[in-house]
Amino acid sequence: MKNFFTVIFLSLFLCAQSQEISSSVSGTVKDNSGKPLPFASVFIQGLKLGVLTDDNGQFTIEKIPLGKYNVIVSFIGYTTQSKAIEIVENSRHIKVNYILKENVENLDEVNVNGKSKETQIETKGFAVSAIKTEEASLRNIQTNELLNTTVGVKIRQNGGLGSEVTYSLNGLSGNSVRIFIDGIPISTYGNSFNLNSIPPSMIKNIEVYKGVVPGHLADDALGGAINIVLHNDAKTNFNASVSYGSFNTLQASVNGLYRFEKTGLTVKASLFHNYSDNDYKVSGRSVVVTGLGGVQTPITARRFNDAYRSTGGKAEIGYTDVKWADQFFVGITGSDDYKEVQHGAFMTITPYKDRFLESDALLGSLTYQKKDLFTKGLDVNINGLYGKRNRAVNDTVSWAYSWTGERAIDFRGDEYQYTWRSQQEGGPTLAKIKRNVASIRTGVSYAINNHHKISANHVYSGIDREDSDALRSVLENTFVGTRDLKKNIYSLTYEVSAFDDKLKTSLFGKHYQQKTTSADPAIETDENGNDVIVDEIVSSNNNYNGYGFAASYEFVPNVTLLTSAEKAIRLPNETEVFGDDGDNVVANSSIDPESSNNYNLGFRFGNFNIKKHAFTISTNVFTRNIKDRIGLPIETSLNIDDELIVYVNQGSGTSKGFDAQLNYSYNNNFGLNFNISKFDLKIENQGIEIDVPNTPFFTMNGGLRYSFKNLIQKKSRLNAFYNVYFTDEFSFLTAQGSNTVGNEFFEVPRQLAQDIGLSYAFPNNKFVLSFDIKNIFDEPVYDNLSVQKPGRAFYLKLNYAINKF
Repeated sequence: MKNFFTVIFLSLFLCAQSQEISSSVSGTVKDNSGKPLPFASVFIQGLKLGVLTDDNGQFTIEKIPLGKYNVIVSFIGYTTQSKAIEIVENSRHIKVNYILKENVENLDEVNVNGKSKETQIETKGFAVSAIKTEEASLRNIQTNELLNTTVGVKIRQNGGLGSEVTYSLNGLSGNSVRIFIDGIPISTYGNSFNLNSIPPSMIKNIEVYKGVVPGHLADDALGGAINIVLHNDAKTNFNASVSYGSFNTLQASVNGLYRFEKTGLTVKASLFHNYSDNDYKVSGRSVVVTGLGGVQTPITARRFNDAYRSTGGKAEIGYTDVKWADQFFVGITGSDDYKEVQHGAFMTITPYKDRFLESDALLGSLTYQKKDLFTKGLDVNINGLYGKRNRAVNDTVSWAYSWTGERAIDFRGDEYQYTWRSQQEGGPTLAKIKRNVASIRTGVSYAINNHHKISANHVYSGIDREDSDALRSVLENTFVGTRDLKKNIYSLTYEVSAFDDKLKTSLFGKHYQQKTTSADPAIETDENGNDVIVDEIVSSNNNYNGYGFAASYEFVPNVTLLTSAEKAIRLPNETEVFGDDGDNVVANSSIDPESSNNYNLGFRFGNFNIKKHAFTISTNVFTRNIKDRIGLPIETSLNIDDELIVYVNQGSGTSKGFDAQLNYSYNNNFGLNFNISKFDLKIENQGIEIDVPNTPFFTMNGGLRYSFKNLIQKKSRLNAFYNVYFTDEFSFLTAQGSNTVGNEFFEVPRQLAQDIGLSYAFPNNKFVLSFDIKNIFDEPVYDNLSVQKPGRAFYLKLNYAINKF
């Protein structure tokens, strides 16, 4: 393997072109009203250089050699405009702005010669999807719902707003998939600041890496990574939105930025608030009322102990676009949430009442970014967090309840209490987990020339955890242990582009180090015969290595081969090792890391533009060879615990399959997208290879969009949306032999959910009003066994934005 990488390294180095004296041109493209035009085509006549403008109508074209050129800008429905520039030795950067006029004539053909930022990300060789959030931020769509429409991604939620969520990428799920916010692990922020609560309006875009994760996101992400990129534009702006809908669901967010042009001093802040009763109707085998004699009667009931509330915000002050920093911010992030718990891991005949969780976090942050620090090509990126997180579990009610919300009765008709004096077995609790958390990511990269780049990244994550319970005696709380987990991950990456940038490669290596420490007080007798309290300390310090590569080759314009591979390591996280009462997870200190050899091979066709038609097709085949997979125990019998779960090493196995995606648009008005994902996930259990249970193997998503211009008012726009989600049936249990009688009880049925929506943008483009109907046919939908998700729901949202004060 080492010789193989050496040959690749030398070949690419010899093929790469030497750096030339070059400059760059940047600017903005707007219409007559001053509105930015995103995705306008900007290209240098006579050169193979071009880009598409971003969301703000801005563009930058780099690596322009000396000479005189015409910079041409075109956009569907507008006249093409050309401006002359001259690149000389003392002009390293030129700015040029465009104002395009609407063209009343139809354009027969538009050639797009540039690539958007999302396209550039998706053509570097990794199996990655780049998701824009601008459209979703105007609708009643949560970040998790947006991710769930992405090819190869399956979001599994244990109920409504605020319930527990797991993420699956090409069959690898749970903690095998790492979630980041600007490169910082989202777990650092705690339960109260997560993808359930962060509104899409705070997010610039989302990057989904499947199987192979680049070095700049160095972490123990075995199955892939989801990186949430928050807005970082140094442009004065303001955005506010509020929505209300079914189940008394209220969601509001405000975010804005103000920059003082003379000094570069920048202040930005964001706030969000979410609330829902989550009192949607449920039915099924567990939703029954038990009457006299123990007779059970199926009913349709409303969830009555499932409310969710989250509030949070982030405030930062610093400098942008100054000589010593592109961005420098110090800030504070705070969040708080409250979540009622209706049942354990599964819906049961006797649901919970008055069991709830509370979480809060207060974190300080530091951000520093600078391109061309000290010398051209040297870039530095630092993101850090430090602070406290708390989580509490409240369960002190001993009465049993039924799905009517009233107290349950026994076969004699008498109300009864649990002998363990709480809703969940184990006894009453006011358990609290206090954590001191820290995470810092440092990245340094150096572009040797236009074709060679080397980068080093390091991420540190630390958790000091202390558990207590106010219902325990002073002596019991004195003997509560502490739990510490510290993790360091290093990566080194070498990137090469060759053959006129047709070939792009990335070679990387990673080093993983994790230390866990458990300290439990105990009584021992000293040499004088006295009882003394000592700490029994159990610690581990493990080190592992991984490596991989990604490569892409553009055979002809817009036809690209993509391939990537990685030996990936995933270390057990805090919850898997130490457990978590709030999520009904039992500790497992003996759990081992899991590893996998991940491979991807795919093609990307597009973006092709033929007259008014534009389309992109992408596909990827993959395989994951997994060792010591971490997950829930593989159930082979009906005797399962309906309240508690524990993570274990299931064994070794293989996931292999494919996914594909189609995006099509016509005349910038009609849009269609469709994706499909299908795979097999097998694992060796007790010497027998079986299909991994509790896994949806086949999913499809589709969507339609149509825009009506100048409806009711001139320069207004009405967008109509339709989305459909298909999940094939799967089983929580593994069939044993040919006798499958009774297994149908554990089948999650085939599902087809459909949503529709409308959004109306007023002429000034500051106000957008949207209306959404989710699950329009009120189909029963499940992500997990017997845990029903919300049915048909209606939401109305108003969004207000100012791009410039």
